[in-house]
Amino acid sequence: MAKQPNRPPKMWVYTPPKRPKPKVPEDVKAAVSAQAEHLFAEWRPKYITPPPPGYQFNYIVELYGKWFRSYFYLCAKYACPGPTALSPFFEARFARLEYVGDRRFNLAFMRHTGQWVELEQDLTIDPCFQSLREESFYQPA
Repeated sequence: MAKQPNRPPKMWVYTPPKRPKPKVPEDVKAAVSAQAEHLFAEWRPKYITPPPPGYQFNYIVELYGKWFRSYFYLCAKYACPGPTALSPFFEARFARLEYVGDRRFNLAFMRHTGQWVELEQDLTIDPCFQSLREESFYQPA
């Protein structure tokens, strides 16, 4: 029988409580939602196009944003026209703004593995939306 490697003895370790996330003020929510609507108005002609007849693959039918706790998600609604589709539509979140306090946000995109990748931290609203416009990985696929 093989010997087990030496392990340190088990012990209790103090873990301080996590700081609560800051609440998003209503004026910040309204400003972000308004900026997002302008962005979606720019993107809709580019990303929402009618599919060709007989098209069997998923395609974007709507772009919108929504708040959940201290996160603002940029979402795309896809249509599933194929005969084997499980549902006629589904939602995909492709970018996220996390409110960190003092009118600042962290910006992340959804990776193909289903994990959020945070690339930019501590930005105000205008630089966030500038990055969303310029960087392709923050845009719907």
